[in-house]
Amino acid sequence: MRTVALGSQGLRVSAQGLGCMGMSQSYGPADDTSSIATLHRALELGVTLLDTANVYGELGIYGFGANERLLGYALRGRRDEVVLATKVGIRGIDRADGSTRFRLGADPDYVRRACDESLTRLGMEHIDLYYLHRVDPDTPIEETVSALAGLVEAGKVRYLGLSEVTAEELERAHAVHPITAVQSEWSLWTRGVEESVVPAARRLGVGLVPFSPLGRGFLTGALSAGQEFAADDFRRTNPRFAADALAANQRLVDVVRQIAAEREVLPGQVALAWVHAQGEDVVPIPGTKRVSYLEQNVAAADLRLDAADLARLDRLAEQTVGARY
Repeated sequence: MRTVALGSQGLRVSAQGLGCMGMSQSYGPADDTSSIATLHRALELGVTLLDTANVYGELGIYGFGANERLLGYALRGRRDEVVLATKVGIRGIDRADGSTRFRLGADPDYVRRACDESLTRLGMEHIDLYYLHRVDPDTPIEETVSALAGLVEAGKVRYLGLSEVTAEELERAHAVHPITAVQSEWSLWTRGVEESVVPAARRLGVGLVPFSPLGRGFLTGALSAGQEFAADDFRRTNPRFAADALAANQRLVDVVRQIAAEREVLPGQVALAWVHAQGEDVVPIPGTKRVSYLEQNVAAADLRLDAADLARLDRLAEQTVGARY
């Protein structure tokens, strides 16, 4: 896979990354054997940007931070082959019954402590790209970013990113320390980031990392109108996947399927190609824990859609039924 510049601070990554959250939570039971095989195959295919967070996989067999631990295990001896991204800003609070609840939190002391904990779970000496997962409503973003900048100065982090921020928050953060990337949900049926965040990022030289570029699997065309989700599948309670909304949204997939048939490719590859077409500064991170899906996604990085295809796809977002969350 070709490499591209992510942001203007010197970081280079594969044109498409791999979101690792689903290996440990939200999309059915974990399968560590399959996930590790997928991570190794990603490296063989030239996928260098791997994305995780300190709170992914809180119920995994590895305990809290299971996803970071999984990546640390899978990447032993291969650290130089990856650009590892993880996050801070959502705190896990242990309950008396052994479960965990979560709240936003990114005060400076917690940021510094969480970074050390992530490094321990990963078994690494530094984090390549460290995101503020969500803005802490109780801590000015300037204070959080100042703490993150201190981690850069200490050599524990190389580049800083933000996730799900507004344009105004991005500008305030960037004034404290250069921001390399902004991660936001962005796909054929989720376009809100284009209104102000994308223009601000481009004005500041910040790269764009779309998560859920396949619409949480919906845009692959693999989900039917009567789809049943497992009890531990996040989509079970997501408004867009409720029975009526799922049925109504099939018309979006019909267009994607039609273009895919004309191109002799898969629907998911068309959806990913649309994201890639939004600019060279856009590096999507579709998630999967299966080698076959990884290989399909990687192939989409080289698929080029023509202007007519893009115009047909551009109209889909306004037809989407159901809130994002």
